[in-house]
Parts: sequence; structure tokens; C-alpha cells
Amino acid sequence: MRSDLLVSFMLFATLQWWSSAVLAGEITAHRFASDTLDRDYPYTIYLPDGYEEDDLHYPALYLLHGSGGNENTWAVDGRVQQTLDELIDAGEIPPMIVIMPGSLSWWVDGYNENARTAFFDDLIPHIEQSWAVIPERRGRLVAGLSAGGYGAVNFSLERPDLFAAASALSPAVYIPLPPPNSSAHRVATYQGENGEFDPELWERLNYTNYIESYKEQDLIVPMYINSGDHDVFNIAYHGAVLFDTLLQHQPGQVEFRVVDGDHEWSVWIDGLHDALPYMARHVSRPMGKTPVGVN
Repeated sequence: MRSDLLVSFMLFATLQWWSSAVLAGEITAHRFASDTLDRDYPYTIYLPDGYEEDDLHYPALYLLHGSGGNENTWAVDGRVQQTLDELIDAGEIPPMIVIMPGSLSWWVDGYNENARTAFFDDLIPHIEQSWAVIPERRGRLVAGLSAGGYGAVNFSLERPDLFAAASALSPAVYIPLPPPNSSAHRVATYQGENGEFDPELWERLNYTNYIESYKEQDLIVPMYINSGDHDVFNIAYHGAVLFDTLLQHQPGQVEFRVVDGDHEWSVWIDGLHDALPYMARHVSRPMGKTPVGVN
């Protein structure tokens, strides 16, 4: 059995119990050739109930995994289908397509791969050519957990022209450097030729590199941020710094929640449940295919 079919079967077996409770979407595994990475780029995708029958374009959420995760992590550990089916069925969010890409890096152009470039130059164009998504800013969202939250913050601040809203769950947005217990010190992304963590690369790739240019332009990306109150990486503090920085620039367009928990799935699953309705207030509803691209 091919690996992508095996993954799809495993995801189906893991989540099928939920499908009988509400109108259920579908999660499948895919990959395509990435010129930037010089290898296949894997992703799983959630398609809302009725996707095959509807003649619609849907908003797209790019949902990023954390350090050591992959394209299946959100679907298996994060119960993302259950959350999406429940919120769509309740009318709290519009039907949407959710892309969960896999990355070997922290969503940056690090020492091991150019994950940032691949995301912008390869993944987004591939998704918009292959699936019925709204290929405009009003139809794009980005979110992630931990290293994926760090990636979501970087992407939305660097390219506010691409995203209608963002969410960062326990984001690894450490200033000035990651704490010693962070996996950032041990991943190939930030390790130079000597195999040691490169602090200059971290500072060059962190969101602080984008914040001033973000503030100088007119577009606002509303952002939802959360953290566990006893996060082992002290992200409650670092998330508060990010929140305060954005609050001065976009009051009323940034939220910060500190909840009971550590750096763990209970925080991220509940956080995504809260973040999705927040982002949905800023994104387009599904729309007929003909008007897409017409302002």
C-alpha cells in the first residue's frame, strides 16, 4: 500500500467515530514536487462536508505544526476534524478548507531547508491551483502551535497582504533568544556548520525582523494569541510581549488568552476551538466560483 494511502486510511480510522455525530468533513493526505525543497512537499487537507457537490470557493486556513511534528500531527493529536466539524455544524465558522503542511524546519529559511520560501512560492500556489480555495487575502488564514505559532506570526507580519487573520497558539516567539530547554537549540534549522545553535540566525529570522515594516504599512492582520499559564518555556511572558507590541499598533485587533495548562495539546485543542471563530470574523464566506478575483 502506498504511504499516502496508508496515512489516509489511518486518519480515517482515527476520526471515523466522529463523523456519525455531525455533518463531517474529510481529511486526506497529499504531496507534490517542490522546486524549493528539491523533494516532495507533504500535506494533509480537510475538505468540508459537501465540497465535492458544491460549486464554491472556500476560505483556506494554513495550520502549522510544532517542532518535531509533521503533516499528520494536527489531524491525529490535535483532533482538528472534530473541532472543525463541530464549529461548522454549529454555524460558528463558515465551511473552510484547512491545509496542514509538513516541514522539517521551523517554517523559516534555516540551515536545513528553505521552509519559508517553499511555503510562499510552492505550497500556496499549489493549493490555489489544485483546490477550490479563495485565492485572495480575504480568503486566507494562517495559524499554528509552538514553532508553528512562531511561523504563523512571522508569515502574517512579513506578508500582511496575504492573510486576513492569524492565530498563534503557545507561539515560540522568544526575545531575545530561546530558553535553554527549547528544542530550537537542538534542531538543524538553527545549527551552523559547527553543529551549534546560531543566535544571530535566530534574531535575524524572528518576528522582530518584520515588526517595524509591518507597522509602517496600512494593512492589519488581526491575531489571536494564547498560552498555558505554567508553560514550561515561559511563553505566557513572551506571548504577552508580542501582544503588547501589536496592541499599540492595532488596538481591538489582537487578543491574548492565558489559560490553565502547560505546553500541551489541551491548550492547543481548546485554543484552536476559540481561535477559529475569532479568525472567522475576518475571513470571507464560501463564494461562487465565478466572482473570485472580482473586487
